Amino acid sequence: MYVCICQAVSDQDLRRAVARGARTFEDVQTRTGCTTCCGCCESEARELVEDALDSERRAATLPVAA
Repeated sequence: MYVCICQAVSDQDLRRAVARGARTFEDVQTRTGCTTCCGCCESEARELVEDALDSERRAATLPVAA
């Protein structure tokens, strides 16, 4: 699903940016261009990025099965 129509940024693009090392919303903005035009998508984009960051943090703290 497209989140930012102006820059053609999808929810997958946002998740991919986090998976590739973005650690803040501003990092994701720089990598994708999301919210840099009209800004109408900012609240949804921020929520998706926070969810992706939370998932990354949880995955990093899971114990590795032996």
